[in-house]
Amino acid sequence: MILKRINPFQGEIPAASDWQMDAQGWCQQAQILVSPNFGPRPESAKIDLLVIHNISLPLAEFGGNYVLDLFQNQLDCDAHPSFSDLRGLQVSSHFLIRRDGQLFQFVSGLARAWHAGISSFHGQDGCNDYSIGIELEGCDTSPFSDAQYHSLEQLTHCLLRHFPIQYIAGHQDIAPGRKTDPGPFFEWVRYQQSLSGWAVEH
Repeated sequence: MILKRINPFQGEIPAASDWQMDAQGWCQQAQILVSPNFGPRPESAKIDLLVIHNISLPLAEFGGNYVLDLFQNQLDCDAHPSFSDLRGLQVSSHFLIRRDGQLFQFVSGLARAWHAGISSFHGQDGCNDYSIGIELEGCDTSPFSDAQYHSLEQLTHCLLRHFPIQYIAGHQDIAPGRKTDPGPFFEWVRYQQSLSGWAVEH
């Protein structure tokens, strides 16, 4: 599902969240773990897309630090058989929301995180250039927690005050056939209803 903003971006709109972002693009409510996996955005890039993902390492196992390690290039790929394919992989996301709602940030919102991979949205390739990525600790076969939705809603409102975001999409929408997240258990309608002035794009 894709959500589209139906009211124009107005910069510092009234807060639906008291979460704050500083001038360097870091959310003050996040625990900061800086990833080396980022780069500058193209000078012409307009940050107008928010991408929702899910991630768990090992798959469908929650609560460990493997995802944090992955985004910091510190993952022990011998720790689990399923990690062998991750050896040498350099990826990141701007944010991760754990099952208890705790928020981590790895890359400034002003910078280009490596979360989308080969991707395209509305005919424009390379979604990393113009998007912000949010990972939810989860998988395609389990519901997300109330705490995660609460933090996601707070973070989204914070981002909407600081970036000209016009669309929200799942990873599956920008890399169809290659990715399936955030998966069938992500409650898009619940999320949409927490945002004022957003509609489903048909």
